[in-house]
Amino acid sequence: MTLHLNDITLTYPDGGQRLTALDRVTLTAAAGTLTAVVGPSGSGKSSLLAVAATLITPDAGAVVLDGRDLRGLSRRETERVRRDEIGIVFQSPNLLASLTAMEQLVVVAHLRGEDLAVARRRAIDLLAAVGLGDRAEHRPHQLSGGQRQRVTIARALMNDPSLLLVDEPTSALDRARGEAVLDLLRSLTLERGLTTIMVTHDHDHLVAADQVIEIVDGAVTGQAPAGLRRTGPGLS
Repeated sequence: MTLHLNDITLTYPDGGQRLTALDRVTLTAAAGTLTAVVGPSGSGKSSLLAVAATLITPDAGAVVLDGRDLRGLSRRETERVRRDEIGIVFQSPNLLASLTAMEQLVVVAHLRGEDLAVARRRAIDLLAAVGLGDRAEHRPHQLSGGQRQRVTIARALMNDPSLLLVDEPTSALDRARGEAVLDLLRSLTLERGLTTIMVTHDHDHLVAADQVIEIVDGAVTGQAPAGLRRTGPGLS
């Protein structure tokens, strides 16, 4: 699945004026690739993810997913796309304290009306895929920060999405656990043919990306191919 964000503009009310969060942003991400989005705090990175996730409707521009312009969809159709085709990994795991790792995943399928036995089998498979096959019955307090983030990633994959959107997946992790999570995202993207877009604050992580997009004050200020590290005030 290919995602095109075409000339996206997003504003928010700010007193009697409008504050521009995204200023004519254009981005293309293909299946089997990981796109990293970087920029200073307040630059519009999270707004970009929210638009791609159909959580926010932009003022102008098109979100085109697999050749479909989502602007023409009804609210119910948009909710179906988000539920069935998009996986979202938020910055905070937001796991339910009373549920085991497997149950965190199964509840997603339950909300979609799926057979629970089938959902349990898929949850176990996904936990194994993220290296937590032996932690299925553990609750959040029994897991490390990196393990909780892995559960969150597995939960985002329960709907078998084509588009995976990830917001600062390593912000609360130490370096070793952060690198492990990035390696996981990279391998899942390749193995499952995901279109993955990841917001990150750590420029050392950019070597895992197929392309890097830099946003400042809501506008794209730099774009680079894979494997480039931060070398100065911009991407080079």
